[in-house]
Amino acid sequence: MLEEMKLKWKLWLSNYKAKHFMLKLAVSILLIGLAFRFFFFRSTGISPVSETPFVAKPELPEAPTYRGLPVSMNSLDNGDQIPHEEKCDLLTGDWTPNPSGPLYTSETCHFIESHQDCLKNGRPDSGYLYWRWRPRDCELPQFDAKRFLGLMSNKSWALIGDSISRNHVQSLLCILTRVEEAVEIYHDEEYRSRRWYFPSYNFTLSIIWSPFLAEAAIFEDFNGVSTSAVELHLDKLDNKWTHQYQNLDYMIISTGKWFLKTALYYENDTILGCHYCHRDNVIERGFDFAYRKVLQLVLNFIVNSNHKGLILFRTATPDHFENGEWFSGGNCVRTKPVKEGEIELSELNKILRRVELEEFEKANAKALKTGVNLKLLDLTLISLLRPDGHPGPYRFSHAVENNKNGEKVPNDCLHWCLPGPIDSWNDLIMEMVVNG
Repeated sequence: MLEEMKLKWKLWLSNYKAKHFMLKLAVSILLIGLAFRFFFFRSTGISPVSETPFVAKPELPEAPTYRGLPVSMNSLDNGDQIPHEEKCDLLTGDWTPNPSGPLYTSETCHFIESHQDCLKNGRPDSGYLYWRWRPRDCELPQFDAKRFLGLMSNKSWALIGDSISRNHVQSLLCILTRVEEAVEIYHDEEYRSRRWYFPSYNFTLSIIWSPFLAEAAIFEDFNGVSTSAVELHLDKLDNKWTHQYQNLDYMIISTGKWFLKTALYYENDTILGCHYCHRDNVIERGFDFAYRKVLQLVLNFIVNSNHKGLILFRTATPDHFENGEWFSGGNCVRTKPVKEGEIELSELNKILRRVELEEFEKANAKALKTGVNLKLLDLTLISLLRPDGHPGPYRFSHAVENNKNGEKVPNDCLHWCLPGPIDSWNDLIMEMVVNG
């Protein structure tokens, strides 16, 4: 454009050279000034004031960081959402010392079941209370109960699954009740499914007992003593959770360990096979067969449900029995977390995990098409690093001290002490929900 203007100027000048010397000088000065402005502003990136009515879109300043995570400028007006491509990996990290300790104790929280109240049951060490999960590439804020309740006003949450979900809901209740006392508004006959209400926030939190997520007849008592094989229907979902599903805004769904139990498998109300049943004319299918079938059923239901809330599928958490299994004298006596690579998943846990990740990957591809907000809450590997966090022999009150005959005390190396490692799960969940 500038060269074209110079060419036109030379043609015009040749015709009026003698008469318009002063005009030539003035225009030359003007052209030099324009050229200077053009090259100066181009090289510095500063836009001159436009003389047209169209205003160029201003360049945004460098995106600020929020809690150690990059945030787009536009996201601050949308619930503090973080663009997916900018988020750090929350699950790559370490358990690091936390001198401030837990947010609650058994003295301040009455929701802790006696089986998980390790200190009250006589556990002599307390070092396991002073660790927090920290990602390596960003800060993970500690769970903010007041902010959480404020964000969840007029909402409903449910944790759906087995006793690990019940273990988890107790942790969440203990933290939330530091802000407002929860009022229990429902429980089933066995107190396995329960619901609490936070009146100031019109917020409900539930635990829905459904250990298989599918319809099952279970013949065992509260201590896990079975009188017959489980009768599991691989083609029928458990209506204890499906009937409430569309009325829930947020869910954490999980299962896993119950599939290791002796079971008969049914489809169309006909025996299809079993796991470890030792019955004539019944095919041994293996627990992974049933686990895959049920997860396919559950996840297909979710991705085709047109649900408008958020569903977190939590992976199974590992047990830490060493020197045997729960039925053969296995124990868990460690008192500190371990580092990555120092401990491995058991073969059974590897199988559960492989099935979970494979089926979630397929379901997630469908969810992206149907618009269902399904996310993976992968807590397996971070939980693997906490063999110190289980009740062990302190599942029952002072069982070790009262063992006068020297008999082996049964160890619980599956559930988690409260307070304990499970509290850090809430930090991850809040980050995923608020900023994910």
